[in-house]
Amino acid sequence: MDTDLAAAYGRCRDLHKRHGRTYYLATRLLPAWKRRHVHALYGFTRYADEIVDRTEELPPAERSARLDDWSARFLAGLNGASVGDPLLPAVLHTIAVFDLDRSDFASFLRSMAMDLTVTAYPTYDDLLDYMEGSAAVIGTMMLPILGSTDPAAAREPARQLGLAFQLTNFIRDVAEDLARGRTYLPDEDLAKFDVTREDLYAAAARRRTSPKIRELIEYEVTRAQAHYEAAAPGVTLLSPASQACMRTAYVLYGGILDEVAAQDYDVFTRRALVPRRRRMAVAGRAMLTPAGTPVVVPGPGPAVGRA
Repeated sequence: MDTDLAAAYGRCRDLHKRHGRTYYLATRLLPAWKRRHVHALYGFTRYADEIVDRTEELPPAERSARLDDWSARFLAGLNGASVGDPLLPAVLHTIAVFDLDRSDFASFLRSMAMDLTVTAYPTYDDLLDYMEGSAAVIGTMMLPILGSTDPAAAREPARQLGLAFQLTNFIRDVAEDLARGRTYLPDEDLAKFDVTREDLYAAAARRRTSPKIRELIEYEVTRAQAHYEAAAPGVTLLSPASQACMRTAYVLYGGILDEVAAQDYDVFTRRALVPRRRRMAVAGRAMLTPAGTPVVVPGPGPAVGRA
């Protein structure tokens, strides 16, 4: 591997280690040769997200121009152009090695562009349209790297796991997203529980929830649980060497929902986090769990919701 490519993979790994603690820990359980490719995909998605979310002091037009410019360089690289970027060579190399579906990346960039202009989603179907690019395609990007005994059967569970992970983040990060002027809780859900966006802002300001918001968050947790349930069969369809990694990620992201429930569905007083001791214990158990062992769906009981 040449020096520039190795450096690009190193940059992706550093982004992953700094910003994706849960998934980075899980990735440590993969065979060494697979890790850099997972880091590359994480680096790609994280860097695009940072263009959108870490440049808030800039006018929207300039933020959009930065994302367009980076996307154009990436697409040019896909078409064989030389790319002068510290991160993209690793991404392009990973795409080439595994012949990843280019349409997944176009879909992802489309959803990132939506974050520059869309601040709310009227219905869950509208949110799913956004998450198709921001989450579901991450699952299908990852699948060839992880490997599967039955790729066709594993595809939909992989998509569902991407949706489950992102919904978990949306539930945990309601206050953080409000600070950016966005809500990823569908308007129809707010109305169902008689919650307004102003109620959410007020709860974030006082760092304390309300009974109606608790009911709303509990409902969203149940919805996320349904996606975990739909994703569960996919873990045992992965190559045996990849199962400990995804078992760990599955349990730890699902554990965030457990923490939300333990806080009585209050996502404003403190950010729900899985304690480090538990993270390490989960990873240790995953290493000792025989391949093919089913995962346990997070939550207090069977999921009842839409997947």
